[in-house]
Amino acid sequence: MTKTIFLLLCGCLLGVHFLYGQEKVIPLWPEGIPCENGLTEEVEQNPRGRFIRKVHEPSITVFLPGAGQANGSSVLICPGGGYTLLAWDWEGTEMAKWFNSFGVAAFVLKYRLPHWESEACRDKVALMDAARAMRLLRSRAAQWQLDPDRMGIMGFSAGGHLASTLITHFDAGQPEATLEVERFSSRPDFAILMYPVITMKEAYTHRGSRNNLIGNNPSEDAVNHFSNEEHVSPQTPPTILIHANDDKGVVPENSLLFYQALRRHGVPAALHIYEQGGHGFSFARDKGAVKGWPEVCRAWMKERGLLK
Repeated sequence: MTKTIFLLLCGCLLGVHFLYGQEKVIPLWPEGIPCENGLTEEVEQNPRGRFIRKVHEPSITVFLPGAGQANGSSVLICPGGGYTLLAWDWEGTEMAKWFNSFGVAAFVLKYRLPHWESEACRDKVALMDAARAMRLLRSRAAQWQLDPDRMGIMGFSAGGHLASTLITHFDAGQPEATLEVERFSSRPDFAILMYPVITMKEAYTHRGSRNNLIGNNPSEDAVNHFSNEEHVSPQTPPTILIHANDDKGVVPENSLLFYQALRRHGVPAALHIYEQGGHGFSFARDKGAVKGWPEVCRAWMKERGLLK
């Protein structure tokens, strides 16, 4: 009897370990992928971790805090990579583990990359995937013990463009949809934008991201549609933006434009521009003042009531 109880306890502990200590990958479109591309995914390993190209099956990778540590908040993380690749660990899984360290559930989004998509689908697939991921989080809030009013999004560089697109182009869901997941809102409750691409307009855009998303000779309508500073409204969620003044890849005017739009519409907003840091600094562990951004972000989340 004692041995049986011991084995049962071990099984329970292993189950908890699997839930909280392992990565779980959940496909976004089990019913069939819209705009399916037929690509074969490529993964490159370098000193900054894994970099993914040619995403075929979009998914979320689940990172839950340890048992008893969760505070109910969650964040969907969109790694950057110019809409060509995903800096999967540098701007994804490492961030997820950091959020877990203070009780926030994190979900890393593997979204399809416009560079590899057909002309008919390239400006649609990333936003499709981000919106479906947010609906999926909402549909499983009870299962993962998530507060449905504290579900945010974080994006880096082109992933920041995707995140800023979702917070300005969300919808409330379709109440009559056959699929339950489609009945949920795609609106995040807050946003963390890291050195984000915001505008598609010539003066300040990131040319590579723009070309990959809307082509080398986009229409004026396409440029305006994906210049997210033009689509902020009072319903846009509270946002913090973090950038470096010496960013030559995505100039800080991108964050400035979005911050000014947030202010015009009365949306709670914070903007931190560090003198040095360049582009793509992630945790910036080997840099100067910019390496303090994680605590700035965490303090902002606390002030917003996201770390109860």
